[in-house]
Amino acid sequence: MFFKKSVQIDSHIDTLIGHETQINGNMQFAGGLRIDGLIAGNVIEKREHPSTLIISENGAVTGAVEASKIVLNGMIRGPVRSSVFIELQSKARIVGDLYYKSLEMHTGAVIEGKLIYLGEQSDAVVPEAT
Repeated sequence: MFFKKSVQIDSHIDTLIGHETQINGNMQFAGGLRIDGLIAGNVIEKREHPSTLIISENGAVTGAVEASKIVLNGMIRGPVRSSVFIELQSKARIVGDLYYKSLEMHTGAVIEGKLIYLGEQSDAVVPEAT
């Protein structure tokens, strides 16, 4: 018998990067961040504030991504670290290694890289994006 452990994703959005927006540079955030545009740089949550990152079908990040909870339906080029939960929806694509504790992957999602399970050692070092 299979049991599904439910993880609550906070849908509250504090910051929205719109579809027509392009940002060049690193970002640090707290709370809920939704990306519908393009970011060339690292997207990292503030460590003292566990956060939720949502990247829509139109959103893309080129750089390292770190957040407690991630919902991805767009593109990430770079290493990804999710310390609690990551959901890869059907149009999600990661080109880089994925460090995860809990993973849900829908049919159609693609990962071009290694899957590294964090388990209880969530302090694993994620390399910087090149």
